[in-house]
Order: sequence, then C-alpha cells, then structure tokens
Amino acid sequence: MPLWTCEQCGAQFPDSDAAPSACPVCDDERQYVNWNGQRFLAHDELASRHKLSCRDDLGLPGIGVEPGFAIGQRALLVREADGCVMWDCVPLATRDGIDYVRALGGLKAIAVSHPHYYGAVADWSEAFGGIPVYLHGDDRAFVTRPHPSIVPWTGDRHHISDDVLLVRTGGHFAGGTVLHWRAGADGKGCLLTGDVAMVAMDRRSVSFMYSFPNYIPLNAPAVRRIAAAVELLAFDRIYGAWWGRNIAANAKVAFDMSVQRYLAAISGV
Repeated sequence: MPLWTCEQCGAQFPDSDAAPSACPVCDDERQYVNWNGQRFLAHDELASRHKLSCRDDLGLPGIGVEPGFAIGQRALLVREADGCVMWDCVPLATRDGIDYVRALGGLKAIAVSHPHYYGAVADWSEAFGGIPVYLHGDDRAFVTRPHPSIVPWTGDRHHISDDVLLVRTGGHFAGGTVLHWRAGADGKGCLLTGDVAMVAMDRRSVSFMYSFPNYIPLNAPAVRRIAAAVELLAFDRIYGAWWGRNIAANAKVAFDMSVQRYLAAISGV
C-alpha cells in the first residue's frame, strides 16, 4: 500500500489502498483546496516527478523539492557536533537527500514551525533511526500521518540543545514555533521563522498573516505575542521559509521595526 501526499499542501498521509477523501490542512481556512479539486499522489509517483535540491542558503545547508511542489518551502539544517537539527520539512525524502544529510553528520532531531510544513517528517525520522520530531501539541489536530517519533511538546519553550531553542509564538497557528540558534550567524544568533514572521521581498523586513493565500491578516494581540516571545533573544539574522528569503544582518532591529510598522498599519495610525 502506498503512502499518499496532498498535491496542494504537501501533507503526507498513512499508507492505504485508496487515497484519502480529504485533507484537513487544505480544508482549513488558512489554506485552500486546489481549484481543480483535491488530489493525492502516491509516493512513487511523487518521487518519479520530483527530486531534492541540496545547497547552501546564507551559510546553512538547505533541502528543497524541484520542480516546485505544494507550498514550496525548503528545510534547513542546523549543524551541531552530535548531528543536525532539521528545521521545517519537505514532502519528500530520497536516497540522495538522505546521503547529503549523512555527509553533514546525520540528523539528531526534526522541528517544524507549523502544520503547513510537516511534510514527510516520518520518512526523515525513520531514515535516521527514529529520531524525535518536535511538533507543538497545540497543533496535533493537523498531524495527518501519526508516527511514534512525533513528540507533541507543550508550553512556550523547549531546548533541543544548549544552543538550539524552540519558542512557541502562536500567530499563524496556535502552536506556531520559531527556532533560535544561539551559535548561528558567527555567534550573533539567528532566528529561523518559517513564515510565522514572513521575510518580505525587500529582505529588510518581516510581516505577519493568519492566512497568506487567503489574505487574512493577523490581529494586533497575536503580533504582540510573537514580539514578546522573541524579545529577549539575541539574533542578527533571520531565515525565512523559502530559498533566499532571509535577512542577513541587523535582523533584530528589522524585526522590531516591522512589528511597529505592522501594528500601525492595521490600527490606522
């Protein structure tokens, strides 16, 4: 029986004879069902049409799917002495991609910002001996492929290591999470945000939305909570969700400015 992947959002579903009847991620108001109707690809079909691209993105190894698939995010690898932490995930795991990660020291953990990027976390975990997959428990209803490696962590902070910290910010999802890497950016610290704080096209600012494709803005209390959650963290760089969507330097100043600009814009001030 094949595993199934949603063509629109990249969520993976358990193996079964028939494709799922619906995708709870796409049915949610933050996402959408494909205009041509919901469609799922069996794993072999997905792997025959797409491959993984593995390359550097502003000093961090990254993994993306080519040609572009579903939402199009790329995963990042935070390298530590005892293995890498994969931040966010892609909908496909291939032998070439797994070998690439092994050459970097292997994986010791996976962490994901929110349900749109869960992808093939179970496949990646199994490829490295069942390593833990940290998904915030507030978003457990959106786990489309339950797996014993999933750790539904709770609360607002979880340390993966001394230098790698998960911070629940909320916002886009109740369990929306960012990763703070204290040793990143040459020791100045970096923040990996997915699109919880979306790096804008100018790559000098960020913005916030409840739904990006459906243009639903995030309310002021939610944005203030995100800002408060990262206020005491030191970071000079922000990594967004897609290739090249990063703020290379002075990111904390850019973040704080962006929060104030956003709040002013939605308040009409």
